[in-house]
Amino acid sequence: MIRFVNQDGLAIVTLDRPGKANSLTAGMLADLVAAFDRIAAAGDVRAVVLTGAGKIFSAGADLDEARAGLATSPEWERVSGRISALPCLTIAALNGTLAGGAFGMALACDLRIAVPDARFFYPVMRLGFLPQPSDPLRLARLVGPARAKMILMAGQRIGAPEALAWGLIDRIAEPGALMDAARALAADALGAAPGHVAAIKAMI
Repeated sequence: MIRFVNQDGLAIVTLDRPGKANSLTAGMLADLVAAFDRIAAAGDVRAVVLTGAGKIFSAGADLDEARAGLATSPEWERVSGRISALPCLTIAALNGTLAGGAFGMALACDLRIAVPDARFFYPVMRLGFLPQPSDPLRLARLVGPARAKMILMAGQRIGAPEALAWGLIDRIAEPGALMDAARALAADALGAAPGHVAAIKAMI
């Protein structure tokens, strides 16, 4: 349910469970960690695009597994930590709504683009869970503390235009142009040496 390809230095990681709104299981989280470990070890990857199949990026944790404890698993933090640590340019190409624990993966990326009807929400207050440890700080760095509280504490669902105005996402692209937009953002990095990409990212 996780597809991974490396195309001449561009790694594309796809959540591929569209019949279940790309909700994530423990096995999928483990596969994501393995995919990002492969990317880190490859040495030739200059850019990564993380996206989903279908019309929803991810609804967060699989409901059955969430009830069994996945909602509070440290695996979510492991996944976002792997993404954040990658020395290449990372782009979240959000093909639809992003909810819950999956939020952390997008927050850990360097850039985020989304389709116009994407919605963003993280209902930890209502569900009685804490967000993953790194997510509130990453979110606040992007949108400011008050807007982070709007999402995490007031439970607000943010549409793509508002998310763009806030700085939560960096660009809006139509569904048919989403991956082309992601590749365009990756083009300069793909034309550079991996060490040069890593050096510039480390400076930022």
